[in-house]
Amino acid sequence: MGSHLESKDSLPAPVTPAGRDALEAILTRPTHTVVALDFDGTLAPIVPDPDRARAHPDAVPALAALAPKVASVAVVTGRPAGVAVRHGGFAGVAGLEHLVVLGHYGAERWDAVSGTVTAPAPHPGVAAVRAELPGFLDGIGAWQGTWIEEKGRAVAVHTRRAADPQAAFEALREPLGELAARHGLIVEPGRMVLELRPPGMDKGVALMEYVREIGAEAVLYAGDDLGDLPAFAAVDKLRSDGIPGLLVCSGSSEVAELADRADLVVDGPAGVVRLLAALAAHLT
Repeated sequence: MGSHLESKDSLPAPVTPAGRDALEAILTRPTHTVVALDFDGTLAPIVPDPDRARAHPDAVPALAALAPKVASVAVVTGRPAGVAVRHGGFAGVAGLEHLVVLGHYGAERWDAVSGTVTAPAPHPGVAAVRAELPGFLDGIGAWQGTWIEEKGRAVAVHTRRAADPQAAFEALREPLGELAARHGLIVEPGRMVLELRPPGMDKGVALMEYVREIGAEAVLYAGDDLGDLPAFAAVDKLRSDGIPGLLVCSGSSEVAELADRADLVVDGPAGVVRLLAALAAHLT
């Protein structure tokens, strides 16, 4: 387990040697550092309705203070890139001119420089699953308390509103996995949500490709969810290649696996924002 920030201006001490080395590298080589962040649960509090999720009110000011001092800030999310930009309030912000949003686990990319999203053609299996899901859930008796979120290049089934969200989540994992496989898709588990999406991209692949693209010499990654485990693994791989990496968990009792692997655990999005602000204050 990591530690919590104690004040707005204090920098935390990572609890692992690799984390301490990475923080030192970030402080000494900020212009060669990538700061990468998940969106939901990391920059934005988790809410029952994802359409109502918005970045923490202090997130954009903290990012705008930090971004000009590092090589790049990248938001890595399962959401469509355009949705993350809108819900984050990232467009047209002074200081965020070079922000990048890697949406749909890297399948989409929004650059603040151009203000546009680039993406490949959608996977046909997503449309097929979208059409089949309502009847499928009804047929297995799982319609009550679950709901479907349209994500453009993916479709998600949420169980947070069920009478027993965790039991509903576990009961759906296998049948949704079989449905996804029939259409050439995979299932990405999250916090009381199962997302059916095309294979081949995850947050780890997206992060690794981006770090290599800009030639970063240090990386910070912050996440809160099972979908962030591939990004944590990517940071581990970068470390083995000699690139220091700091793993931050936006604390949640729902995802102990991430907290156990982190160099530092902070108190949810508010803690992430305090960390970003403190880091910006320490960089010249």
